[in-house]
Amino acid sequence: MGNGPLVPFNARKPNVARLHDYALGGKDNFAADREMAAALEEIFPLAPVLARENREFVARAVGYAARHGVAQFIDVGSGMPASPGVHEIAGLASPDARVAYVDNDPVVISHTAALLTSPGRVAAVPGDARRPRDILASPGLTALIDAGKPFCVILATILDFFEPAQAAQIVAAFRHAMPAGSFLIVSVGVSNDPALAQDWIKAYSAARVHLHSREQIAGYFAGLELVEPGLTEARLWRPLQPPPADGPRPADLLAGVGRKA
Repeated sequence: MGNGPLVPFNARKPNVARLHDYALGGKDNFAADREMAAALEEIFPLAPVLARENREFVARAVGYAARHGVAQFIDVGSGMPASPGVHEIAGLASPDARVAYVDNDPVVISHTAALLTSPGRVAAVPGDARRPRDILASPGLTALIDAGKPFCVILATILDFFEPAQAAQIVAAFRHAMPAGSFLIVSVGVSNDPALAQDWIKAYSAARVHLHSREQIAGYFAGLELVEPGLTEARLWRPLQPPPADGPRPADLLAGVGRKA
């Protein structure tokens, strides 16, 4: 597919997808992942909370897009399967919903494929977020997703692993490919504490993490209409019930949903 090398399997080295799986209470992780998760939680005890808030934001955002006419979803950097999955959430609003789960980790692809029982409706597609055009041209994706009709791209806590300039290029490629009526779902970590951010970056050995500013994240929605309440903390994006008033955090997740008019 021309998407470059996939992530090699190594149970002794922390892995991004397995770390996220552990944070969500999953079982697809190893000792190296759990040890690093513990170290990260010492630095920032709210880390597992943010992981859950991100999952809940994606669920609400997918439901919103599905209720507003989109039946095709591309989840880039989907990670280990979690419940409810994007296909389950989208299917509640749109019985004909189709979802392509895209990841550069072959273990993620095999786990995802093993759990999917809806051929023609759901697919696990190997792909590298650095090459959006290759993802969109992948036979595994084009067999499921009609790029001539509105679709929704999900980039949830994946842009953190790219420098802002590269992240902007990635998002721009997806935006350019979207027909009118399409949606973009994005969440990115931000920090108000430079020392905390640097400690986190040093400790996160599974991949290189990059800081993004609020202005840079807002720029990823250039040319799109931001859905209310706009760019905000993940827990505050259309919550099902009022979130606790816990005040500002030293780090958080900024999230937003944009629609191509």
